[in-house]
Amino acid sequence: MTITNPLRHPPLGDQLLTQLRSLIVRGELSVGTHLVEGRIAERFGVSRGPVRDALRQLEIEGLVETRKRGVFVRGLSDTDLVELYSLRGALEGLAIREAVARLDAADWSPLEQAIEQMRAAAATPDPAKFAAADLDFHSGFYVLGANRWLTATWELHRPLFATVLEITNTDRDLIPVAEDHAELSGIVRSGDVDAALTALAAHLDGSCGRIRATLSERPRPQPQPAF
Repeated sequence: MTITNPLRHPPLGDQLLTQLRSLIVRGELSVGTHLVEGRIAERFGVSRGPVRDALRQLEIEGLVETRKRGVFVRGLSDTDLVELYSLRGALEGLAIREAVARLDAADWSPLEQAIEQMRAAAATPDPAKFAAADLDFHSGFYVLGANRWLTATWELHRPLFATVLEITNTDRDLIPVAEDHAELSGIVRSGDVDAALTALAAHLDGSCGRIRATLSERPRPQPQPAF
C-alpha cells in the first residue's frame, strides 16, 4: 500500500480527501474495507472533523457507503466508470451546445492557456499537472456556456475525474493527448455543433477506454478488516 504521511499543511480536509480518494481509486483500499474515523485521524495526523468531512464527500462521490456498522469502501468498478463517462458526455455535450450558441461573445483564452499547460506538462512529463490542465480545458466549455447549474454539476464530479486521469496518465506519451484537445477546441470553435458533438464523443470514449484498461490492471489487495 502507498505510504501515508502526516498532513501538515492546510487545508487538512482537502489533503485528506485527496489521499483517501486516490487510495480508493487505485484499489489500494479494497472494496469492503471498514473506514474507522479514529484510526484514519491517527494515521494521517488530523482530528476527527476533517476525517468525517472527507468520508461524507466520498459518499457523495459514490466511493464509500454508510452501513449499520460504519463507513465502508465501495470502490470504483468498471460499470461505475462507464456510467460516469456517460454522465460526463451528457453534461459536456450540453455545455458545448451552449458554448457554440454564444460563440461570437466567447473568450477562448482560458482554453488556449490550458492547451499550452498540457503541452508543457506533457514535455516534462508531469501527469498531475497535465490532468489539472486537461480538466481546466474541459471546464472552459461550461464557463463559455454560462449555465451555472450545469457548471455546478460538473464541478461536483471533477475531483474524481482528476484522480482517475492523474493515475492513468502515468507512463504515457501525453503529447498526442494535448494535441487531441487542441483539435477538439478547433472543431468546437468552427461552430458546427454536430461535428463538435461527434468529436467530443470520440474524445471521451477514448479517454474512458484508456482508463478502464489501466484500472483493470490494478492489483487486487486482500480485503482489510479496517483502515
